[in-house]
Amino acid sequence: MPAASDPATGLFIALAHPLRRRILRHLVEVADEVSPRELAEALNQPLSRLSYHVTVLAQCRAIELVGTAPVRGSTQHFYRAAVDARWALIALEACVEQAGRGRR
Repeated sequence: MPAASDPATGLFIALAHPLRRRILRHLVEVADEVSPRELAEALNQPLSRLSYHVTVLAQCRAIELVGTAPVRGSTQHFYRAAVDARWALIALEACVEQAGRGRR
């Protein structure tokens, strides 16, 4: 998926998928650097699926790479939320409330 040239469009694309919304909510709530592996464990998702969505979020500029660390011959990446649009934060919160009520 190509990166959106307009930040609002990129954020809209990022919020289009339920797993990406969960990832963003987690990053906003944690407000710290998190690796895809840590996210996969926290959200109970396969690392390969989660890594794909983290890449989409990074391309849409909804999250930002803040560091790397060598781990067993590989490089671990660390991200944090880059969402500061008020409408997006409200949308993420609304998704949590809707999930709590359950859908019919």
